[in-house]
Amino acid sequence: YDAWLTKIGDGMQFSSGFVDINPNSKIPALVDTTNGCRVFESGAILLYLAEKFNVFLSHDIKERTETLNWLFWLHGSAPYLGGGFGHFFSYAPEKFEYPINRFTMEAKRQLDVLDQNLAERQFLAGDNYTIADIATAPWYGALVKGLLYNAAEFLDVTRYKNVNRWANEIYARPAFQKGRMVNRNHGKSSERLEERHNASDFDNIPKACD
Repeated sequence: YDAWLTKIGDGMQFSSGFVDINPNSKIPALVDTTNGCRVFESGAILLYLAEKFNVFLSHDIKERTETLNWLFWLHGSAPYLGGGFGHFFSYAPEKFEYPINRFTMEAKRQLDVLDQNLAERQFLAGDNYTIADIATAPWYGALVKGLLYNAAEFLDVTRYKNVNRWANEIYARPAFQKGRMVNRNHGKSSERLEERHNASDFDNIPKACD
């Protein structure tokens, strides 16, 4: 597959070519060159790929539905974490107490929902790693690992022991580690691959120094 870097800081998402793929001008977006399908919104992309390649989504109706429950939960919840808590806590030019308190409580409530669910199962939808985990880990997994908004201590994320266990397990997966590198254009050179066009591109990433 080809993973092209869309530089949103340069406004590339508003170009006519990109808008033809995603009229909402947001990343990510996908074009399946085998059939011409365009797919936008990350949840739709994950669902499309899972069905096309028959991976990470069970055919059993109960297991499939539980996976979709959590996939759609993520897409309903993450805007409160990113556009709500993340914005007012980390990015807003002025700090206002009310929205920070409001979205802090919501972020903690969401973490508690995840923690209770993961107390009874290894992954979000049960015993198997699914597209629900793939979608959720870059948000709530990153949050408890201290990779988002510099807010781990503020949110007291160590109290969510099941979420931490789940996040550590997913972030240890080699494929997940590779996926996090793709289209990353900041951070350590050993942890990013701006564009991916061949599997061998990963071989050209500099090794991390001790």
